Amino acid sequence: MVKKAVCLLADGFEDVEAVTPIDYLRRAGVEVTTVSISGNLTVSSRWGGIKLIAANTLTEFMLRGYSDCDAVIVPGGMPGAANLAASKETAVLLKDMAAAGKLICAICASPVVVLSPLGLLSGKKFTCYPGMEEKTTGGFWADDRVVIDGNIITSRAAGTAGEFAIAIIEKLLGEAAGKKIAESVLL
Repeated sequence: MVKKAVCLLADGFEDVEAVTPIDYLRRAGVEVTTVSISGNLTVSSRWGGIKLIAANTLTEFMLRGYSDCDAVIVPGGMPGAANLAASKETAVLLKDMAAAGKLICAICASPVVVLSPLGLLSGKKFTCYPGMEEKTTGGFWADDRVVIDGNIITSRAAGTAGEFAIAIIEKLLGEAAGKKIAESVLL
């Protein structure tokens, strides 16, 4: 059975933190759907200004149903993470996915800005962009590049996006699949 993931996009997302997981997961055979919280066109953070056309808006995606989705990916970047956090639909999706035991994967600012206010880090070990950990309570911050605690996968920043993607692949498809992709991209 094909594993499925959704990558949430909002204006101001961090280029590498979105594109790397999308690319690596697709290489591994995971069906990744890109979803924007607003219109289909999203523009990345101030660094890249890259325009991505999402396959669906979050509204469309949620109307179609997502019970068969295995993971949700939440890129960081500012103001992308803040834009995601302000979206009521994002909150509903993340809470539903967490309640169903699906993978919740967030990188950079998003563990603190998006997941923490929803209570998704409570009692969990996590990591995030350095210094952001001071803005949250309820979780246990670790200085690791990628942290996995149950169904929550967190990572630090653009420089850890490859390792973050491999961790998601390993949770969805097994260690051998993750190793295969890591070797193929020379990670």
